[in-house]
Amino acid sequence: MLAAMGKGAWNTLQRASYVWIKNRWVAYPFQNNIAALDKEDQVACLTGLVEARVASATAATRPANFDEWILRSQGSGIADLFMRPYNFKVWAVPTTEMQCEWLGERVATVDVARAISNVIHNREDAGWGPNAVFRFPKQGGTGAIWKAVAQLLPANKQRYDTTVTAIDKLSKRITLSTGEAIQYDALISTIPLDTTLTWLGKQQWAQQLQHSSCHIIGVGIRGKCPHPTKCWLYFPEDNCPFYRTTVFSNYAAANCPSASAMLPTLCMADGGAPPVDAAQPAAGPYWSLMFEVSESQCKPVNQELVTLGGTAGPWPAVVRDTLSGAISTQLMQPGDQVVSLYYRRLEHGYPTPSLCRDAALREALPWLQQHSIWSRGRFGSWKYEVSNQDHSLLLGVEAVDNILFGTTELTLQHPDIVNGRKNTSLNYTAACRPSSVTSNEVH
Repeated sequence: MLAAMGKGAWNTLQRASYVWIKNRWVAYPFQNNIAALDKEDQVACLTGLVEARVASATAATRPANFDEWILRSQGSGIADLFMRPYNFKVWAVPTTEMQCEWLGERVATVDVARAISNVIHNREDAGWGPNAVFRFPKQGGTGAIWKAVAQLLPANKQRYDTTVTAIDKLSKRITLSTGEAIQYDALISTIPLDTTLTWLGKQQWAQQLQHSSCHIIGVGIRGKCPHPTKCWLYFPEDNCPFYRTTVFSNYAAANCPSASAMLPTLCMADGGAPPVDAAQPAAGPYWSLMFEVSESQCKPVNQELVTLGGTAGPWPAVVRDTLSGAISTQLMQPGDQVVSLYYRRLEHGYPTPSLCRDAALREALPWLQQHSIWSRGRFGSWKYEVSNQDHSLLLGVEAVDNILFGTTELTLQHPDIVNGRKNTSLNYTAACRPSSVTSNEVH
């Protein structure tokens, strides 16, 4: 990424994440910061931690699912107050229907002595995890990274705005929505694995793969941001539909229009019409929020069209509900002026680490590879534990190396290893830039 964009293209940010619960902000990870809770909740959480420590030490078997892992590692107090409700909002399936082999660094465990000490000293204990410090592009958002990376590759080997509609594994040919057919030697595909398997007649494996959908709602607001240091924010309670919010304007100045930009008010934060004088174009400053809402058969989302006040017009009901939830959680105030709205639904949002996932992957991925198809990426290989953007990039790099040289795909095969260390061995240099591609590849 540095080779693509240069060192000066980034903001370096300190992660400041919080959980909104019981009408207060609790520093993330929640399980390290129960000192911020009421005394009754502190007692329940600490008692559960001690009981979990004993139960885990005497357990004869591994946890059978994610719910058992939560109880053994964090106890019933934290489970009931935060972990169960929050994870249902994220995954849109009960924790009892998820495995726990995927966890790694994805979920913070608890140092019981440290948790007790934090409560006694009323101490905030934030900054955990692999993203305690992170970088974000100064211009263009996350998409700017991959547009710049694409410029490192031969332009004549890239094609966009074309959909693959079929794969013929025997003749090694893909068909595009234009009707064009492309022959390949080795195929690297990021098409969702359940789709690929269905196309190729392996519905029995596809049906074992679960996923949730994701609704992304963006809100631009006029005024000074009331959350100037916050990054990711988490919401386990049912007073809002979203599980996570990003204060997107804090990541880069270019994520919002300049303060001098004259924008009309679409509606008020409560969804109502603005006063006549407020509806006219006016200057900023501006700030913005990005909300994420999960959906599955277990957790439906209201998508009926509703009409917001002012000139905002019709939107899916989840947008209205998100605005209402933002007020309930004190992210916004009813009188805030909304100057922009964004909505998008992603059918494939999260690849669920379900109880039957690994058995399906053990059969499906090698079978595809036998037919010269390397299914990789967030939904191509269906492993949430290696599905971030950096993981997905390396999944592609290692797939190419495997095709050309037979080398091990470390990210795919050994998530615990790659998640436990920082990559220092695989680096792009100008000398590595390909001038041609020996196999037809589709991404």
